[in-house]
Amino acid sequence: MDTVWSLVIVILVVAAAGFIAWATDHHHDAYGIMLPVGAAVASACLTWIILVVAGTGYIAGLTWMPWVLPMAVGIAAAACVPLLVGRRRTKRDVVALTEILRRS
Repeated sequence: MDTVWSLVIVILVVAAAGFIAWATDHHHDAYGIMLPVGAAVASACLTWIILVVAGTGYIAGLTWMPWVLPMAVGIAAAACVPLLVGRRRTKRDVVALTEILRRS
């Protein structure tokens, strides 16, 4: 039961980081609010599953890994994915709008 609560806490922390990353990004109008949240939660859950299956939650000295490492990976994903997607999407939208204006 302890491992389930660690997953719940990890998901809450990285989801909050995803919402904060969306709110602070200047290009957040180019993608939905759930992109950074989804990227953060998915990467954190995958990392947590790998660490729990590997048994790091039960090895003395490594019990911190299923708590801290998924949070770090999720926060990094919440910060990096919107930067990449937002800039690419904005550039692609500008090119598409310019092409539409040239045709009219």
